[in-house]
Amino acid sequence: MKNHEFDLDVTFEDSTPDLSHLDAATLEREIANLPVALQPVARGILVEKRTMSDVSQDLGIRQAVLVRELHRASVSIAAAIG
Repeated sequence: MKNHEFDLDVTFEDSTPDLSHLDAATLEREIANLPVALQPVARGILVEKRTMSDVSQDLGIRQAVLVRELHRASVSIAAAIG
């Protein structure tokens, strides 16, 4: 996700880190350190590779909320791994 704008009218001042180089074990470890509210979103998208629509429906949240939570989770993970 190199684009700072999403089709859901959600924008961020900072860029969303590219975590695609991380393996599933590293992602799981870092996701476990996130706030509990961010964990299902990060796990569903980053580890399970599910669609945003699928994860948002499963969690009962709007996709715009999911995008914001995924961004927060990605920034936190990137900061933690340096």
